[in-house]
Amino acid sequence: MSEQLSSSLEDYLETILLILQETQSVRAKEIATRMGVRNSSVTGALRMLADKGLIVHEPYGGITLTPQGYQVALGVLQRHRILSDFFVHVLQIDPILAEETACQMEHALTQPILERLTEYLTFMESCPNTRVVWNAELGFLCSHDCGLAEETNCSHVLQTPGIMGPVDTGTPASLVPEA
Repeated sequence: MSEQLSSSLEDYLETILLILQETQSVRAKEIATRMGVRNSSVTGALRMLADKGLIVHEPYGGITLTPQGYQVALGVLQRHRILSDFFVHVLQIDPILAEETACQMEHALTQPILERLTEYLTFMESCPNTRVVWNAELGFLCSHDCGLAEETNCSHVLQTPGIMGPVDTGTPASLVPEA
């Protein structure tokens, strides 16, 4: 399948995959309920997905993903989860807002950006020198015991290699990790 799917069709595939992970059986009515749409909308979307070879759907029967449909759905779900994790665990955004925003952004996230976000999240989880917390008044702070006054300029965060990656022009040289 070389053509781009609409955001809406990607959402249908993602929903089908999530239901399959829970129940092993997907019906159009369950999709409509989960997505908050009318049954007629689901029917039209299922027809388009079947025409593209992404699902198998027998009228009044169950819905299954084809291998190609499964790969597309898995990609959408992966992008969603990476974005949501980034918003919640790095930016410390409210989980409900993070989910809503991830659902909107997952459709535009390119593979290189996804890979970089994944690497960043893995790095943040594994490196003891990158624990950052959000303070509504002060912004992002280092969680090291370096004192509140120094935390806004904490060298533990600013000089940790690998965090910043390629740097745009205008960034102070002191913030650029050495290669």
